[in-house]
Amino acid sequence: MKKCVIVIALLLSGIGANAQSISHIEATGSWYYVYDQDGKKTNTLSSSIGELQGFCSSFFIVKSGSWYYIYNAKGKKTQTLSVASVGKILSVSGDTFTSQSGSWIYTWNKEGKKIGTRAAQR
Repeated sequence: MKKCVIVIALLLSGIGANAQSISHIEATGSWYYVYDQDGKKTNTLSSSIGELQGFCSSFFIVKSGSWYYIYNAKGKKTQTLSVASVGKILSVSGDTFTSQSGSWIYTWNKEGKKIGTRAAQR
């Protein structure tokens, strides 16, 4: 039984090791080229998806019209948020991003859930 648990743990750790991680997104002409932690191009997306607002290792955000779209490292759209509810994207880092709307700063997770609110410094 103990050997079975060890084998399962090793298999699961191997799955996590193959997860894609964004190291760079290059905007060239009509395309976004997404590169992984090894410098290999993993995705090519049309720039018609919107204007890149920011990225980190696990997701990126684009703005198109009145909408923000969150994409995962594999280039799949995972969430849609309205610009009116989010405000202006300030930064993307770790598994979160921050935005400002009026005199408020919001922190969001990569699933688009608001996880913090504070007053902006004047």
